[in-house]
Amino acid sequence: MKKLICPLIIFLLVISGCSNAEQTKGEKVIDGTKKLHIVTTFYPMYYFTQKVAGNSANVELLIPNGAEPHDWEPTAKDMAKIQDADLFIYNSRYFESWTEKVLKSINDPNLTVVEASKGIELMNALASEEEEHHSDHASSKDPHVWLSPVLAQQEVDTITKAIEKLDPNNKNQYEKNAQDFISQLSDLDHLYKETIAKAKKKEFVTQHAAFGYLAKQYGLTQIPIAGLSPDVEPTLGKLKELAEVTKKKNVKVIYFEGLTSSKVAQTLANEISAKTEVLNPLEGLTKEEQEKGLDYIDVMKKNLEALKQSF
Repeated sequence: MKKLICPLIIFLLVISGCSNAEQTKGEKVIDGTKKLHIVTTFYPMYYFTQKVAGNSANVELLIPNGAEPHDWEPTAKDMAKIQDADLFIYNSRYFESWTEKVLKSINDPNLTVVEASKGIELMNALASEEEEHHSDHASSKDPHVWLSPVLAQQEVDTITKAIEKLDPNNKNQYEKNAQDFISQLSDLDHLYKETIAKAKKKEFVTQHAAFGYLAKQYGLTQIPIAGLSPDVEPTLGKLKELAEVTKKKNVKVIYFEGLTSSKVAQTLANEISAKTEVLNPLEGLTKEEQEKGLDYIDVMKKNLEALKQSF
């Protein structure tokens, strides 16, 4: 049903909104008095962009915190927001898989589009056996680059250059904001390095294969229960195999993420007498994290504390 309705919605959106977009785009920053309007897809893109933009641009989050971004698709209202923006920032076509179709339909020459992971060599990530039966989730590349503090710095640099190009009047401020944030990410990188260097064990078991870049960056081994999609459950045979492997490795913690069910992680944990713990892939903040005022840096530090239980 989605495949039939989506093209019609996009067509109607483009017809109804095109003239308005043409009238408003370009007016926002030409005279230096109106702020750049930036739309970002999900939390890491929003947070990185907001840290660079500061008060000099308006940054909007498209996929709300608490939503599972793997299954999210834009509504007509969401597509109108993209069309009305000066700059649209997303992580990767391998994560926000809907972007290619939507952007082709909008086809607005006044909209600047930035793929934040562009220039980063993505790791191969073949879909699990279960995911092969869900073609929407199957992917040949792993898009979770924002979970490496080092690769996050590259994404921030890409975002910064795009913003500065559109709004050169505030270039110095954007540059300062970016350097301040990159310094925070560098400190986070050093904290991970120092902590993991002391670890006796370097393996950790996750419900969702989201931490490949973090593992590679710090010499860790991620053992995922499922593949790239958090909502595709493994077969009983796969769970049995994992139970045998994790028992031999004396695994004491199985990690799951806060935005999805912990059922699979709990099943494996019960089988091997382990406990479960949250390891947040930062695809969106949970309600509890939002209420506590936590941000990307805070959650990454909490993730490191959680990982220490495996080390």
